[in-house]
Amino acid sequence: MPELRIIDLRSDTVTKPTPEMREAMFRAEVGDDVYGDDPTVNKLEEMAAEKVGKEAAVFVPTGTMGNQTSIMAWTSRGDEIIVEEQAHIYMYEVGGPAVLSGVQVRPIRGRLGVMDPADVKAAIRAPNIHFPKTTVVCIENTHNRSGGCVVPLDNMKAIYEVAHEAGVKVHLDGARVFNAAIALGVDVKEITQYCDSVQFCLSKGLCAPMGSIVAGPKDFIARVRKYRKLLGGGMRQVGVVAAAGIVALTKMVDRLAEDHANAKRLAEGINKIPGLAVEMETVQTNMVAVHTRGLAMDGPDFQKLMKSYGVLFNADLPYRVRMVTHHDVTAADIDEALERIAYAVKNR
Repeated sequence: MPELRIIDLRSDTVTKPTPEMREAMFRAEVGDDVYGDDPTVNKLEEMAAEKVGKEAAVFVPTGTMGNQTSIMAWTSRGDEIIVEEQAHIYMYEVGGPAVLSGVQVRPIRGRLGVMDPADVKAAIRAPNIHFPKTTVVCIENTHNRSGGCVVPLDNMKAIYEVAHEAGVKVHLDGARVFNAAIALGVDVKEITQYCDSVQFCLSKGLCAPMGSIVAGPKDFIARVRKYRKLLGGGMRQVGVVAAAGIVALTKMVDRLAEDHANAKRLAEGINKIPGLAVEMETVQTNMVAVHTRGLAMDGPDFQKLMKSYGVLFNADLPYRVRMVTHHDVTAADIDEALERIAYAVKNR
């Protein structure tokens, strides 16, 4: 029996750079970025800042470094930051706020990743000798743990106003903010107007091989750049990958709508398979959260079963798996994956 072709739904991080990106990388003009001498990086940073409506930007190796250097740049040791309780910054960044910035994280329960502005207001500390100082509210849009749900613009605006009234900054973990913009049908600036700083990834749905952008005020970006160096993120002739980031921003944003359509196609198909369930309310961008309890099979076991059929995805809760659509998965791949899942479930 021939080996099955792999259909990889683990994450949009598995995307390969496009031929245009590879060509741009091959031809990139480079210099030493720590000295500010890499023209391709400089072009990417200028383009990125304009794209999200901020004064300046800096290219960092990863989204986690982007979020953590942003927290470092906005806070002092002993401060407190507010996050949604399932936020990537809180769940998946190795305790970075505590280790790197020496700040306390105050999580707030949201619904599908969306915090109630009244809860945010109540969580902001009043001046008191016993309290840490609240300095940053972090919003994640799209929200990974909820299954790629979008934070609505009116909610972001309300939280931004609550924070600013109290003298608190707003940082947007916008790893997939362009997915949010496509889902909302707005220019990304409509989202980023409601934050003081933003981190977004070039290496997920936008297909670049690596890298993220942090954007915000010039003085803030100067601090982020210094903390990037502190954390070992000072890069040299990095224009060879920044070139792919330029292609990502200019050519790969609008096509994210295809990933969203494929995610809906996948979710609707899964809901036809006995024992599996998707809450369609959560299928807003390129992620599909699949509940497996109806199979009497936990997520890791279902993940293992489907790996044997060449369909890859991650188990993120005891009875839930996450499937992510992206550039390298076509509508035909989705249909093939559904056929394999239905067969595996029926014959397990």
